[in-house]
Amino acid sequence: MIIVTVGMQLGFDRLIKAMDALAPTLGMPVIAQTGEGSYQTHNMEARAKIASAGFEALLGDARLIVSHAGIGTVLTAARCKKPILLVPRRADLGEHRNDHQLATVRKLAGRPGILVAQDETGLQEQIAAALALREWTEVRSPTASQLHHALARFIEGKGL
Repeated sequence: MIIVTVGMQLGFDRLIKAMDALAPTLGMPVIAQTGEGSYQTHNMEARAKIASAGFEALLGDARLIVSHAGIGTVLTAARCKKPILLVPRRADLGEHRNDHQLATVRKLAGRPGILVAQDETGLQEQIAAALALREWTEVRSPTASQLHHALARFIEGKGL
C-alpha cells in the first residue's frame, strides 16, 4: 500500500490529483489523507483527516509514504522505517506562504530512505525508485536514536 499525506491544515490538490492519475498503474492500493483540498479522487481512497492512531496503523502496512515536505511526516517515516517521497509545496503556485518546503527538500535529498520529486512530472520515476529500495535504513548511534525519538514525539505533540 502507498500512503499519500499532505498534512491536515492545507490541501495540496496538485499532488493529490497527480497521485490519483498514477494510482491505477501502481499495482497496489493508494490511500490519501487530503487535508482541506478540493480535488475529488477517482482512483484512490481519500480521507480529509486520519487520526494519529489510524495513521500509524496504516503506516504499518505501507510500503511507501508520498508526502508534502513536512518535517513531522519525515520524522514519522523515519521512526516507522518507511521510505518517503517528498513533493514540496510551492509559494508561486499558491500552495504555501513561502518556499520553505523547497529548502527542506534541498537539505534532505539523498539521505537514506528519502526521495524527492520537485514536481508531479517526477512522481512515477521516483515512486518506482522508492519501491525498489531494499535496505536503506541507516545505522544510528544510541544517542542519535534517542534524540530522533524525542524530537519526533515533541513535534507530534506527545511530549518528550
